[in-house]
Amino acid sequence: MRYRITHITRYTSGDPVSVGQNQAWLRPRVCDHQQVLRYRLKIDPPPSVQTERNDAFGNPLASFAFNEGYRQLTVTARGTVEVLPRPEIDPERTMDWETQAGFVAWPATADDREALQFRFESPRIPLSPALREFAEPSFPAGRPVLAGALDLTARIYKEFEYKPQSTTVNTAVSDVLKQRKGVCQDFAHLQIAALRSIGLAARYVSGYLRTTPPPGKPRLVGADATHAWLAVYCGPAGWVDLDPTNNVIPGTDHITLAWGRDYSDVPPLKGVFIGGGEMRLEVSVDVEPLEDAETGV
Repeated sequence: MRYRITHITRYTSGDPVSVGQNQAWLRPRVCDHQQVLRYRLKIDPPPSVQTERNDAFGNPLASFAFNEGYRQLTVTARGTVEVLPRPEIDPERTMDWETQAGFVAWPATADDREALQFRFESPRIPLSPALREFAEPSFPAGRPVLAGALDLTARIYKEFEYKPQSTTVNTAVSDVLKQRKGVCQDFAHLQIAALRSIGLAARYVSGYLRTTPPPGKPRLVGADATHAWLAVYCGPAGWVDLDPTNNVIPGTDHITLAWGRDYSDVPPLKGVFIGGGEMRLEVSVDVEPLEDAETGV
């Protein structure tokens, strides 16, 4: 599948912003199942300084700063991405979860060592006995790690209510576990926390999800949104993505932006500024499937 993606973020301030510094994780990541054919980031007004590099997790990161004032900032990311089918993995043929959880004890590969950083607490994902207790029914003794992770994905999908505006970006995982409702970011954080609580490595994935309009209804431009899911490390089988919001293994309908320990590592856009007063935020995301010949930005 090929997609043209347009992601527009607009900040409007009551008073002029005098100085601002920002970071953006908006360029889709190149990986085994995804290629970026075209990409352009437009910032209005033009920043005083703009640089690009990869962050600590290998994600493309744009940094930009303003030394002059503005009342409105518009950041527009446009790209064309090709998403390929991922190889199928038999969950029952993955390593048993106890061995995988203890992989630090046996000779580790470079991939194993890289995965270690995703086993521990992170700024938005604490570990607790309650989270371990929540995970345990999916991981009886000897169960293959991916089979257990898929069972946990299905449990979150069935037992938790998807309810927009029931949480914020700062809602704690413990509150989501108690309230049994939230949005995609909450469910990704919850499953990562549960997996890490039993010693497994799991990382947060940000991206987009292709949406399909109801039968007979036109596709609404700008009606899409950013999405979040996770990936669990399965040893020799590698990383496997899981989407608890939809109870699926992501495929060509999921477009990957970036991954990290949790949301705080890879928000689409963040920054600090001086002045501005009360700020109004508007976000529009459009994910448009393309024919093979349509690749322009």
